[in-house]
Amino acid sequence: MRTTNLAVVLRHLRAHGPSSRAAIAASTGLTKATVSSLTGDLIAHRLLRETGLSGNRIGRPATALTLDGSAYAAIGIQVSPGQLTALAVDYAGDQLLLWHRAFEPRRMNSEIVALAQRAASRVRQHGRHLLGLTVAVPSPDLRDLIAGSLRQKDLVVTVAHHAVLAAVAEQRQAGRPGGDLAYISGAAGLEAGLILDGHVRRGGRLGGFTLGPAGSPTLQDQAGIETLVKRALPDFDPSALIDLGPAVEQVAARARAGDAVALATLAHTGSYLGQGLAVLTNLINPEVMILGDHFATLAEWLIPAARAELSRHGKASAVRVVASTLGLHAAALGGAVAHLDQVDIGRIPQPVG
Repeated sequence: MRTTNLAVVLRHLRAHGPSSRAAIAASTGLTKATVSSLTGDLIAHRLLRETGLSGNRIGRPATALTLDGSAYAAIGIQVSPGQLTALAVDYAGDQLLLWHRAFEPRRMNSEIVALAQRAASRVRQHGRHLLGLTVAVPSPDLRDLIAGSLRQKDLVVTVAHHAVLAAVAEQRQAGRPGGDLAYISGAAGLEAGLILDGHVRRGGRLGGFTLGPAGSPTLQDQAGIETLVKRALPDFDPSALIDLGPAVEQVAARARAGDAVALATLAHTGSYLGQGLAVLTNLINPEVMILGDHFATLAEWLIPAARAELSRHGKASAVRVVASTLGLHAAALGGAVAHLDQVDIGRIPQPVG
């Protein structure tokens, strides 16, 4: 019961910001004595701190409490084509570091281990207790390979699916704490990460669906980012597609300039993407579909076409389609906050000196 109540207090403060003990009790239904005991424990563990006086009440001002991010942190590492991203955040959600490193595919494991060790060392140098590290991978096939290389004493290390961790980041950092959502990633194939009933579900390839009779092109063939770039930029050098970011930005620039080929390609991609979203809606009926990473960069053109396709399937009113605001390293962020979420459910770490 105490673990549950600790989680109630932490989630209240994460959702509502600084609050007095009396306000926490009134909002959560816990007694004032219980809140006083719980907050005392959380202050001792350096998860809360007093911020001063709260004046938004009748009578004597009360002392306000807020989340304290100074003692604990977690790290996410994102594996993308040709690039590794390391991101660390503290318990309050403040970013401590964001590093990008190029790597050679044949040295991927050693590069990930080296980056993980450097990031962990930097976080500890800043006086934070490291709660854990998660590597976001674009393919389930890489999980065991990477996990075996990353075993580190006294550090919780996990490996998870790229799109799933991006969905976790959306749920926590972008203010989507409840309900169902699907995060659609185009960074390494067309994939989806799912949050259902507030809980993380396994993600996977959305692009493998075949739209039509056997032998027809897949959704990846029609709506994948690499396919989009090749169609929108016929003069683009295919050998430069290892890093799709600059090419995607170029497509966006041409679309803003009214380039007919870019606009037609985006409408084509958005329409087929809408078919994929309609399939997901039929299966899980999420409240919101979030277009992430490269799809988010092109969302202003993709979303209208996708919504039109959803309308054709009678699904437009069943789901919202929005663009992610978390950028290209959402999976790294999700990898970090996945460990912080363990604190939010009342699993309190040992006090840090």
